[in-house]
This record gives sequence, C-alpha cells and structure tokens, in this order.
Amino acid sequence: MKNTIAERIADFLKNYPPFNLLTKKELKSISEEVEVLYLEKGKFIFNAESKPLAHFYIVNKGAVKLTMQEEEKQNIIDICDEGDIFGLRPLMVKENYILNAETNEESILYGIPLHVFKPLSEKNKNVKNYLITSFASNIKDTSIVEGRGNISSYIKKETNNDLFNLQNAKFTKKPITCEATTTVKEIAICMRDQQIGAMVVAKNKKPIGIITSKDLRNKVATGDFKIESKAQEIMSSPVITSTEEITIPEAHIAMLKHSASHICITKDGTPKSKLIGILSLHDLIVSLGNNPSVLIKEINRAKKSKHLRTIREKVDLLLKTYLEQELPFPHILNIISEINTVIISRSIELCLKKMDSPPPVKFTWLALGSQGRKEQLLMSDQDNALIFEDVPKTKFQETQEYFISLSIKVVKYLNTIGYEYCPADMMASNPKWCTSLTEWKKQFDDWIINPDGAGTLLSSIFFDYEYIYGEKDLTDKLGRSLFKTINEHKYFLSKLGKDVIDKPSPVGFFRQFIVETNGDHQEAFNIKIRALMPLIDAARILILSHNLKNSNNTLNRYKKLAELEPQNEDLYNSCARAFRTLLKFKTEQGILNNDSGKLINLESLSKTEKLKLKRAFKPIKEIQELLIIRFNLKQMM
Repeated sequence: MKNTIAERIADFLKNYPPFNLLTKKELKSISEEVEVLYLEKGKFIFNAESKPLAHFYIVNKGAVKLTMQEEEKQNIIDICDEGDIFGLRPLMVKENYILNAETNEESILYGIPLHVFKPLSEKNKNVKNYLITSFASNIKDTSIVEGRGNISSYIKKETNNDLFNLQNAKFTKKPITCEATTTVKEIAICMRDQQIGAMVVAKNKKPIGIITSKDLRNKVATGDFKIESKAQEIMSSPVITSTEEITIPEAHIAMLKHSASHICITKDGTPKSKLIGILSLHDLIVSLGNNPSVLIKEINRAKKSKHLRTIREKVDLLLKTYLEQELPFPHILNIISEINTVIISRSIELCLKKMDSPPPVKFTWLALGSQGRKEQLLMSDQDNALIFEDVPKTKFQETQEYFISLSIKVVKYLNTIGYEYCPADMMASNPKWCTSLTEWKKQFDDWIINPDGAGTLLSSIFFDYEYIYGEKDLTDKLGRSLFKTINEHKYFLSKLGKDVIDKPSPVGFFRQFIVETNGDHQEAFNIKIRALMPLIDAARILILSHNLKNSNNTLNRYKKLAELEPQNEDLYNSCARAFRTLLKFKTEQGILNNDSGKLINLESLSKTEKLKLKRAFKPIKEIQELLIIRFNLKQMM
C-alpha cells in the first residue's frame, strides 16, 4: 500500500534545494521519516542557546521568524516562508542554536530527521557543496539565519560562469615555522617582529602543531606555562590541514567545526606532507573579496576615468559574489551604494580640476531616483542634479553657465565610467536641474501647490535625493523648504497616494502575471513598474506625512514607519521583506541577462520562482488599502 502522505511530502520537497539535488529514491527515504508539525502563531520551535534537536525544518505553509535577543528587544533576523529551511547548521556542526525560531503565523512545518538526511548529504557531492556554501554565508555574521537554504535561488545552477563557482581561498605561502624544542620566549619575539598571529611547529617540513596569539595569552600570560617552556608543551595538535584548492566556504566550515583560526596548507592536504602555506581567518576575509575599503582607497587614488571604470567593473564582480554568498541584502545595498557614492564624488573632484577656475559659489551635487535611495545595484542610467548658492540676478546667468559646464563634464565622465545618460535628460547638465537654491525651492513648491501628472512624476524622482558632494547645508535648506510646503498643502500627499493606487497591478483576477502588450518587450513582466514602484512610492508618501527628513532608503523608511506606527508594524515589515525579495530578484535577473533586470521573460522562470514572486506581491495591495484610508482616497477613485 502506498504511503500517500510521504508522496505528497516528496512532491513538495523536490521543488526546493537541497532536496531537488537528491534522487527519487533518496527523497523517498527522507519523506517516509518526516515529522509533520502544525503550529499556531507564536509557538517556538527552538530557542537560542538550546541544544540542537533531532530535526531541521522546512516551511510547508505559513512563516517562521528567526530572532535574536539584543538588550531587551527581540530583533527579527529573517522570515522563513514556503520552501525555506532553517535549523540545519547547528545540527551538522553540533553546536547550540544562535537564534530563536517562532511561528509568525499559523504554520505547517516538515521536520527532517538528521540521521536520515546526513548520510545522504555526505555522499552526494552537489548537496554537500550546497550546504557548505550556505553555511559559509552564515558564518561571516552570526546574525544571519542558521542553515537558511536559499543560495542565490534565482541564479541558474547550470551556468558555467566562474563568478558563480566556489572560490579558492588565498593563503600565505612560505609560513614561518619553529621546532618543537623552540622556547615560548623565542616564539613570542619572532611573532612580534614578523607581525604574525601564529607559528607553525614543524618537523621535517611537516606540520605537527600550531601556536597562536591566543595560546600565548591563555597558556603563558596566565602563568600556566613558563616563558622558558618548549613549543611542544603549549602547541595545539594535531593541526587542521587542507590542500591549496580549499574553497572559502570549506575553510569557513573547517574553522567553525574545530574552533580554529588557522589552517595549515600542505601538499596533499594531510599533516604527513610538506607544509606549503597557512590560511588564517584574516586571509579568509581578504580572500572573500568583501573588502570595500580597498576599493574605496583605489577610487580615491584614481586619476582617470578608465581607472574608475575598471574599479566599477570590480564592484559588479563584488555584487555578484555577495549575492552568491547570500549576504544580508541590506548589507549589500549599503556597501554597493556607498562605493557608487565615492565613485561619483571622485568623478566630480577630477572634473573640477579640469575647469578653468574654481567654483564661483558653493554648490552641492545630488543623486536622484534609485541612486538617491541608495538602491542602485546594477549599472543604469544616471539621474542627478546640482544646486548652487543664491547670487544676485546680475550674476545668475554667469554662475549657472559655470555649473552647467561642470555638470556636462561630470555627466560625460560618468557615462565613460559606465553610467548611461538619462533618456529623459534628468541630469545636472540640463539647465532645469542645475540652478540656484531659490529656483529649486520654487520648482518644488510648484509641484506641491499645483500637482499634475508631470509634477507628481518629477516629485517621485526628485524627492528621493541624496547628497553626494559639495555644501551639504544647501541640501538641508531645500529639505526644510520641501517639508514646510507639504505641511501647508496636505492635498499633495493625497494626489501622490492616488497615483500609487492607480499603479498597474502585477497580477490579474486569476493571479496571472500582467505582461507588456506592445512595444519591443511584449509578454515581458515589468517588475520595476508593477511591483517595486508601488512599494517605493508608498514608503515615500508615508514618510513625508510624518515629516521625517533624511530618510530616503525604502527599507529604512519601512523600518522607521514600523517604529512610528506599531499598529501597522506587521504590514510595514511585510512590505520591507517584499521589497527586498523583489529588488534582489531584479538584480539577479539583471546579472543573468546583462541588463537592468526590470523586464523579465516569465518563460525563463521556474514554477518556484514564479510562486516566490507572487508571494512578494501580497503586501502591495495591503499598503495601497492603507493609503486609501489614510488619505481618504475613495472620493478620488
């Protein structure tokens, strides 16, 4: 007799990693042992610091929030929904849980027994590599979900692009060694002089032990061993070894499992062969390429546009690496946006040097749109503006001409680096967007006092501005003027709200995707217009209604709104998660297709990807309904 429950479980599991990497027979053996849990909202699956259970979990229906206690507050680290796994890493490496797992809503979970899954994962190379990669992404920051399963799920696994393969860790070659009889004093002096954190104890060029700064601190400085003690008395042995082909994730795992900060690299990967290098935790971090400070130093040293273009290409590689390693998405946004800001700032500095004279008055350069919100990850068109200090009428034309000339140079410079020209000419090289503070105030006032289609469109771009270079006080003065006028003309927010609820829906009545019906991209889904912009615009309007200045980033806006309106906290958190999912999806699609990612060929997506997209659409309707009530929009519909 068939086990229909096990079959249903297998049908579900086969759609999600790492179970989609198993054979039917392997999947069947797991499904027959799965424990099905029905839990009401607010039930804990496990708690931080508790010992690992016999199962890890995958969400079948509902959602589970993973939280970390920080001071007196439980911070939500992640929300796991359908197809997400959690609680696996502690089981595999036999350590206590780092996070609390609590149902965020009524949920059905499948408990996967480790004793069944582990043998299969150890003999299946693909599953093993998957787990190593997902574990490694977690180790770099303990606030990341333990064992969360989705490593760049939107990136096609079959790609041959080396950017998506696991990278080998870079290590220090020709390590300094000592003998077993070397005294602790000699070792400490050598480590100090050579500025190293560890000394390998070798015999016949083979590693037999290791002494780290931690050993000197814990064993010698405490008085447990004398300074005349021999290396063999305090060294840690046996050493952890590997071949030089060790990948970054594998190194992370090895260090975690053995509570070590160094790995000895030997010719055949065992302690019985010649020592050829040493890999430290510091080396590992450098190997990751997640060192934006190095790129920023390069940017500040750059003298020509070709140098900045090369660096910007490195940033693209960095972005791909971050996505592959499943770093927290807000972390990715912050780093890439900061690097973009430094590139633009350096470009302005270099263009200023090409001007015949210094600026006649103070000015500020603004980034607009996605860059202004610090949400521009892929290379796209540039949106920018320039504000200069007020001058007498007799000096206005002369002053404006200077800054237009500068702006033309900067815009062209940025284009050479890789930032496309804005097709709508919303750039500082356009005299409309390169003017004095007073003229800028007049433009903003006009959009607010006399809202029309063009004005609301422009305000959606220009109200998301970010200071990049120059006199920041000019930006602050414009912001104060903006909020003063909005407070005097509340109808403007209603007009903006009406535009949000009029945005085209991402799905139709029967939950089908609404695609483009004309132009060069028929049958494509516009994720930017139909999914991202409603969430972006709603966050902007609500923040403006609270008179909150200096809050341009969509994720930060929803975070702040959740604090200001605790009664709507769940909705705002849902909007933030949906925005994060959609922007990440758009970014990964852009990387795959070498474009902006905003137009998606639905036929290229799997069923799982389509389902994940549709789940992210749910908060759009809910935030639109909130706007209808908040700004009394029914009478405008």
